[in-house]
Amino acid sequence: MPLFLKEEEVRGLLPMEAALRCVEEVFRRLGAGEAVNPPRARVSFGGTTLHVMPAGIQSANVMGFKAYTSARAGTKFVFMLFDAGSGALLALMEADALGQIRTGAASGVATKLLARPDGGHVAIIGTGWQARTQLQAVCAAMRVTHVRAFSRKAERRETFAREMTPVVGVPVVPAASGEEAVRDADIVITITNAREPVLLGQWLRPGLHINAAGSNHLLRKELDAEAIRCSTLIATDSKEQARIECGELVAAIEQGVTTWDAVQEIGDIAAGKVPGRRSPHDITLFESQGIGAEDVAVAHHVYQEATRRGVGRELAI
Repeated sequence: MPLFLKEEEVRGLLPMEAALRCVEEVFRRLGAGEAVNPPRARVSFGGTTLHVMPAGIQSANVMGFKAYTSARAGTKFVFMLFDAGSGALLALMEADALGQIRTGAASGVATKLLARPDGGHVAIIGTGWQARTQLQAVCAAMRVTHVRAFSRKAERRETFAREMTPVVGVPVVPAASGEEAVRDADIVITITNAREPVLLGQWLRPGLHINAAGSNHLLRKELDAEAIRCSTLIATDSKEQARIECGELVAAIEQGVTTWDAVQEIGDIAAGKVPGRRSPHDITLFESQGIGAEDVAVAHHVYQEATRRGVGRELAI
């Protein structure tokens, strides 16, 4: 019988260090052609959108999908994991924490692969719920010494700085503007719902790495065209999905700033098929769309840990 896991159980079984390992491995599998990842599908009417993200990992013999609805009342997430051999449903789990942790982990892995190893200053623009695991992941993946955080409301960025300092173990300081946050940074994270750019190319300096994690809709743009133009290397978790929903990349390509041929997949970099950073002076950009393969990888880990520890309850389906 399939296992059912609630939100708090999933969170307890998926520490960030494990999520980083799972996501890095699935990136390598994608680069090696050993995982399947169709782009996200959406259905909208009546003020509600259903989002479905399927994927499969051949080497692990598992497949599954995350489904979630976004409506005025909020967003609800579930994940279903299947055995690829028998087709049996292995687990059904609540997936809000699952998505939050794996989204952070994707940025952490990209930072490990693309950032300068000596870069210790981090800037984060956006201090909402998703921002917490973004910062945790980057701090787990790199030796971070200092963080500056900006969001539009002073109270929110001050609370974020106060609460995240003990979590990541380095000083997190609120910044008065995005430009101030980014000044002298080695790594920049953008994690907002912005429709107008919050990171401008004129602020960037050589050697910077950027994780743009908030733009997964054509109407969203966290970076301006000049920031795209300044980027020596642009990578994404799925070019196929980015063509559909990465607002800032689609806009920059329509303006002739770059081309899809110039955009690499992070899986190819993880698998060693494509070089990453070539120079300490490169500006590298990871456009994180959030893909189903990341969900399958971390959900498989959660299922294995739950089975080993006797966590969850069986469903008579």
